[in-house]
Amino acid sequence: MARRPEVTRESAEMLAIQALSFMAEEPERLGRFLAVTGLEAQSLRDAAREPNFLLGVLDHLAGDERLLTEFASQHALTPEVVTRARDVLAHARPATP
Repeated sequence: MARRPEVTRESAEMLAIQALSFMAEEPERLGRFLAVTGLEAQSLRDAAREPNFLLGVLDHLAGDERLLTEFASQHALTPEVVTRARDVLAHARPATP
């Protein structure tokens, strides 16, 4: 049986950044993310500095099976890696400034 690669907080954060870039590639994807989160495009940079922002990105991705599958496929990942990364961020202590 193949061992699942470990998902660290750092790798989970990098994956979330990739997911945000993926959503930003298409206005429809980004627009839906902004609508669901209540963010405005101009406040995205400020929001990205918030402790749970990256968790929110992966929550959004994991909550949309089509989007999750498309992202995972584009990045040669399984959807489970994305959900594990989301779980790691959900259980991590917020980074201190």
